[in-house]
Amino acid sequence: MTTTTAAPVHFWNPPDLPGLDFDPLLHRLLHEDPVARVRLPHGDGHAWLVTRYEEVRFVSVDPRFSRQAVYGRSVTRLAPHFIPMDGAVGFADPPDHTRMRRVVAKAFTARSMHRLREHAQQVMDRLLDAMAEHGGPLDLMAHLNRPFPLAMMCELMGVPPADHALIAHWSDTVISASAGREASERAKEEFAEYFTELLGCRRLEPRDDLAGVLAEAVQEGTLELHEAVGLAVLVQIGGGHAVRNNSANMVFALLTHPGHLARLRGQPALLPQAVDELLRYIPHRNAVGLSRIALEDVEVGGVLIPAGDPVYVSYLTANRDPSVFADPELLDFDRCPNPHVAFGHGPHYCPGAALARLESELIVGSLWDRFPGLRLAVPEDQLVWQRGALIRGPETLPVTW
Repeated sequence: MTTTTAAPVHFWNPPDLPGLDFDPLLHRLLHEDPVARVRLPHGDGHAWLVTRYEEVRFVSVDPRFSRQAVYGRSVTRLAPHFIPMDGAVGFADPPDHTRMRRVVAKAFTARSMHRLREHAQQVMDRLLDAMAEHGGPLDLMAHLNRPFPLAMMCELMGVPPADHALIAHWSDTVISASAGREASERAKEEFAEYFTELLGCRRLEPRDDLAGVLAEAVQEGTLELHEAVGLAVLVQIGGGHAVRNNSANMVFALLTHPGHLARLRGQPALLPQAVDELLRYIPHRNAVGLSRIALEDVEVGGVLIPAGDPVYVSYLTANRDPSVFADPELLDFDRCPNPHVAFGHGPHYCPGAALARLESELIVGSLWDRFPGLRLAVPEDQLVWQRGALIRGPETLPVTW
């Protein structure tokens, strides 16, 4: 039966949660009100929030829900600003989205991934050597979880090492919900200027990196310059920031689940399956990402969503849906199959998922090989977690061995 009466609006100001705690409102809506109306701290009006697995997948692929239609609207949202730049792939629908995705996919070929895997091992070995030389205790965020994915994304993009710190600063400012609109928009502008210049250099001196691929696409007329720059910024921020925090969350999860850690150390072949389960289990972001707009009246989960209304999907709750995942609150390395949607679903599925898995597996697999006694250097309740962040993770992760 389709529901057409006005649903209550839940005001949702996501709390800064510690560790792997799950958002209590998300948990309640998943089980009690799976197609609900919410209002977030910024923007205007309300939006629909879809939380169950099948309905999340449905909204993610149905062309009647448009990302492009979000542009120019002050949709209710967590951050005071939109993360994607104007004209970026995040705001695009097929066929424009498909056209832009094809260009980015050229940077993730088997050949490129092989080259990146070799580079990743070199970077990892260098960072672990530096950790051993420093000795414990130390902050794992500063020594590994921050510099490793940053170096990997900069290598993919073609950003020289001298500019890594600048890229990290801009990324942190853009992705923060607490930096404020002015600072975030200024960081996006500076990011855009940087990549406009880098793509210009690649047109004069082509190289086998993502900046080179994007510059070639602009020359061929496949992309407009602003589209290429928007893609560069989004990939750079997403790849560096998300893996940084999520890999730290994985380390924390293993440090606080000693039985799982012992099993993984005893069965190294379990690593890919374990990382997949950690991706499902960890609530890696606060609230939700970018919304979509219903282009016509659409029924979702027995609720009629009117044309013009914004709609969010929660991949976090989809990964905890008990109709798909038995005992979803448990971390289970034997979960198979594991059809999680941690990287999204449909046209906006993360293009860098393979690289993110590679990095996560390398971090989790290498740390305890090199430091078998790795453990938290402070009691768990003394860890400091990021505040006002869109992607969740520890501020610092003190460890010793």
